Amino acid sequence: MTQLSQPSRLAGKTAIITGAARGVGRACARLFAEQGADLVLVDIAGDLPGVPYPMGTASQLEHTADVCRELGSTVLATKADLRDDAAVRAAVDSAIGRFGRIDVVVNNAGIAAPSGQPVHRTSPEDWQLMLDVNLSGAWRVINAVGDVMTAQRSGSIVNISSTAGLVGYRHFAGYVAAKHGLVGLTKAAALDLAPLGVRVNALCPGSIRDAESVEGVMLSQIARALDVPVADHETTFVAAQPMNALVEPEDVAAAALWLASDESVRVTGSVTTVDGGFTAR
Repeated sequence: MTQLSQPSRLAGKTAIITGAARGVGRACARLFAEQGADLVLVDIAGDLPGVPYPMGTASQLEHTADVCRELGSTVLATKADLRDDAAVRAAVDSAIGRFGRIDVVVNNAGIAAPSGQPVHRTSPEDWQLMLDVNLSGAWRVINAVGDVMTAQRSGSIVNISSTAGLVGYRHFAGYVAAKHGLVGLTKAAALDLAPLGVRVNALCPGSIRDAESVEGVMLSQIARALDVPVADHETTFVAAQPMNALVEPEDVAAAALWLASDESVRVTGSVTTVDGGFTAR
């Protein structure tokens, strides 16, 4: 008997993915391309003053785009600083100009530092930077795509929050506040947009392994902020995981795919953990 091929779950859809140069953004882009989506890949593609580690680069963004093109996706790669409303709107306008519609947004872009200080030692500049990228950046994207999606009467927005959006962590007040805020933004936006056919959901990953295949760096940067030896950081983080394993970038991408697809057509305002049971305790 001939086995029927599995239909592509995002065929005919256009997806914007922010923070696409590496890490979870690249994992989402690769999986979405495999599932038939055309892609708008957005990244700052350059260092950000105040962030004490290198951001994704233009060459990494182009590598993500090339991988997705090889999988059959039509790809538009564009640089944008999500702190800049005009840059965000220009990226959305480019997406509409190229593809004519936007069906999915994955708000993945974020920073792990500046962190590592108690709340009363956090500078106003560090606090504002964390909120401006990790919370307001996602809001700017939602704000820019809202009219497009509501005019279509369809769309799925997936906000990548964190277990830090559900529980507190010492010496990460700015990060925790931003990720909690992103969960709140998800719920409020879901209620605003539900009557107009647009869904908004959040994913809260736990400790994600810095997989070489996607050039991830986030977990090692969190380790540095906590003064955990980078050489041993995976062992340290695994010890806190009920499933005795770190989350893989592909785990988050798979959850994002489900929320992006029509399989979750009645799911909105949800907050889903991908944390190996970390927040179940």
